Amino acid sequence: MQPYGRNQIEIYQSSDGQTLVEVKFVQDTIWLNQKQMAELFGKDTNTIGLHLRNIFKEKELEEKSTTEDFSVVQMEGKRQIRRNVKFYNLDAIISVGYRVNSKRGPQFRIWATHRLKEYLEQGYAINEKRLAQKQQEVQLNLQYRF
Repeated sequence: MQPYGRNQIEIYQSSDGQTLVEVKFVQDTIWLNQKQMAELFGKDTNTIGLHLRNIFKEKELEEKSTTEDFSVVQMEGKRQIRRNVKFYNLDAIISVGYRVNSKRGPQFRIWATHRLKEYLEQGYAINEKRLAQKQQEVQLNLQYRF
């Protein structure tokens, strides 16, 4: 399985205009690797790794259900090498975001919360419309029976 492809949602950019991270949507969630999280939160990969280890050690999240190895092609010198890279889902990304001490952590949480709210509101609007249609169908069916 590849994290890159048709399932792209959008690009997150921090309010300072410096962080640009492509956010991918695969298996109904967002996936980033440690390097991308480091860029996102303005920290180094060691700090991100430390937070992730603590998240799993403290059983805040289960590593098995929040990580996935994806095959990624990367440049090493002049050669393109395919490597398996561990990616972390939105649950892990948000957990790291709550732990990192940087300006970008809260910015990302605000962005993610806003997106989630949009999707929930859109889903509610769609379901509300479908419910109204179903009620009309039921009323029509009842009218034809009598």
